[in-house]
Amino acid sequence: MPASRVSLTRYLIEQERDHGTIPPQLRLLLEVVARSCKGISLSVTKGALGDILGATESENVQGEVQKKLDIIANEVLIEANEWGGHLAAMASEEMDSIHVIPNRYPQGEYLLLFDPLDGSSNIDVNVSIGTIFSVLKKPTNSPAVTEADFLQAGNQQVAAGYCVYGPQTTLVLTVGNGVAMFTLDREQGSFVLTHENVKVPEDTQEFAINMSNMRHWDTPVKRYVDECLAGTEGPREKNFNMRWIASMVADVHRILTRGGVFMYPWDKREPNKPGKLRLMYEANPMSWLIEQAGGAATNGKQRILDIKPDALHQRVSVILGSKNEVDRVTEYHA
Repeated sequence: MPASRVSLTRYLIEQERDHGTIPPQLRLLLEVVARSCKGISLSVTKGALGDILGATESENVQGEVQKKLDIIANEVLIEANEWGGHLAAMASEEMDSIHVIPNRYPQGEYLLLFDPLDGSSNIDVNVSIGTIFSVLKKPTNSPAVTEADFLQAGNQQVAAGYCVYGPQTTLVLTVGNGVAMFTLDREQGSFVLTHENVKVPEDTQEFAINMSNMRHWDTPVKRYVDECLAGTEGPREKNFNMRWIASMVADVHRILTRGGVFMYPWDKREPNKPGKLRLMYEANPMSWLIEQAGGAATNGKQRILDIKPDALHQRVSVILGSKNEVDRVTEYHA
C-alpha cells in the first residue's frame, strides 16, 4: 500500500497532471461509476436483509433469467450517470438497446458500457461478484447517438475497470497507464489506492476453466488442459492447479493478483455462437486491464482488443492472463 493514503479522486487528478489522459469529464464519469459501485456494494452486503436475493420473472436480452440484484445494479448505474453531463449514452448487458441521455440533461462526449452484476449465479450463495465497465468516446461526426457509435474495437477504450464485491470491495481501473487497485474504506466512504502498476506474471501454474464442458471443447483447448493435468510426468513437466469461481470478475481478479490463465472458449454446444462471454461488456474491458498489467488476451486466433464488433451484444471466445500461457493456447489454435 502507498505510504500516504491516496484517494481515487487524487489518483485521477495526478494521472491527468502526469500523463494528460483524464480530462475533467472523464474524471467525473469515473468518480460517478465508483460511487455507483459503493451503492451496489452496500446492497450486496445486506443480502437477505435487503430483500435482494433470488430471481425475478423477467429475462434479459440474452434470454437469461434476471436476479433481483441484476436489476437493482442496472438501475443504480443508469440513475447515477444520466444527469451529470459527461455521457452521451449507455449500454448494459441487461438492456436490449442503448440508453440515450434524456433531453432534460446535458449530453457529454463519452459512452459507458457495463455488466452491472457479473457472476449473478453466485449472489444467493455469498460468493464474490462484481461490476464491469468500459468507456469509449462518442464519434465526433455523429450528431445523434446510435448503436453504431458503440461498435468500436476494444483498443479504442479510454477507461475500463471492474469492482469486485468480496471480503473487501475493490475497484480495479486502467486509463491506459497501467492498472491500479483501490479498496473501499467503509468508515471514510472512499476508495483508497492500495496497489499501483499491477503486473501479471508471464508464467503460471494455475488455469481457470469450467471442466464440466470438457466433452464439448475444441481440440486445441482440450490439448492444453490435458497437458496441464498430466503434471510433472507430462510435456509441461510441472503440476498445475485449477481454479473456477464462475464469476469472471473474481477469476480475473485472482489472475491480476497472482497470475493464471482464464479460458471461456467456443464449444460445440452452440457451434454457431463464437463464445459465451460478451465482447463489449466483459471481454474488452477485462482484456485491456490484463494487457495493461503485462498479460495477453485472445479469442484463440486474434487479439480480442482488435476485434471490430458488429452487434451490441456480440459474444466471443476468451483466453486471457499470463502471457506465455495465453500465447501457448493461441499457438495450439493456429
